[in-house]
Amino acid sequence: MAKTVLTVDDSSSIRQMVALTLKGAGYQVVEAVDGQDGLDKAKAAKVDLVLTDQNMPRMDGLTLVKSLRATPQYAATPILLLTTESSDAMKAQGKSAGATGWLVKPFDPARLMDVVKKVIG
Repeated sequence: MAKTVLTVDDSSSIRQMVALTLKGAGYQVVEAVDGQDGLDKAKAAKVDLVLTDQNMPRMDGLTLVKSLRATPQYAATPILLLTTESSDAMKAQGKSAGATGWLVKPFDPARLMDVVKKVIG
């Protein structure tokens, strides 16, 4: 059975590019428009990986990471931030919130797939 990836980004073009890349590699994709939508969708159906932006309306990526980590079914699920934020301070906040990894936009589809395969196979 295909693994499911939840992509959370307020940019529809980024969601489309990420979804196209993942679907092309055989993954199922659930899309969310912001952190709150992502949290709701994650609670509605179990996903194998969460790929989230940081800067979004209603709920940012770090708050989403913390909220998911507080949910038993997502305590060990890989969560990657895909964002324009690249400062060491922001990466440290991501790590302390429970993020598994950090990718900087604009993303390279091959690099994205390397990281996804590393964390969920």
